[in-house]
Amino acid sequence: MYTLDLVPEAIGEYALAHTTAPSPLLQELLATTQTELGERARMLSGPIEGQLLQLLARALNARRVLEIGMFTGFSTLMLAEGIAADGELITCEIDPRAIALAKRFFARSPFGRKITIQEGPALATLQTLRGPFDLVFIDADKPNYINYYEAVLPLTRTGGLIVADNVLRGGGVLSPRTENERAMAAFNEHVRHDPRVRTVTLTVRDGIMLISPR
Repeated sequence: MYTLDLVPEAIGEYALAHTTAPSPLLQELLATTQTELGERARMLSGPIEGQLLQLLARALNARRVLEIGMFTGFSTLMLAEGIAADGELITCEIDPRAIALAKRFFARSPFGRKITIQEGPALATLQTLRGPFDLVFIDADKPNYINYYEAVLPLTRTGGLIVADNVLRGGGVLSPRTENERAMAAFNEHVRHDPRVRTVTLTVRDGIMLISPR
């Protein structure tokens, strides 16, 4: 489940084997999400993407991080571990069941104290926040990606990063048929033609776009 979905399974497994494994607590979180939420566990970022997020946070010497779409908190804890000891991570989530599960693990993690959960529609939360943020991770409802992007770009410091997940939709953006595929294809084109940023799109998991404000 947590391999690179856009590459052959054997290559994905090889990449996973050559990626630093999550802590025992995070491995338990992955397993608990699978047990309690079943097929919805596919929404997890997984170990490879989680380590990428953490390394990006470390490389940026990030002190303030914003996450849109926490789910059960795997990516949240990976990011929290990568930021400064006195850093702050604000995460937005609308699903009460996912929030309750995440809180159980945040309470057991030494990095949980860095995390503030904002429950409710993210667009409403974003109107209340002040920048700058060093890193923003967008992994929420796809039709709102452009709205999220436009809301967080002014909050992200120059030279920081906005990381957008699921930008390739398993290749569905090539010939979009579903609402989510059309939304992601539109988002990709929107960012591609935005002179305010530099971008690179990676074929990690379901596609990740790194966006840096100029």
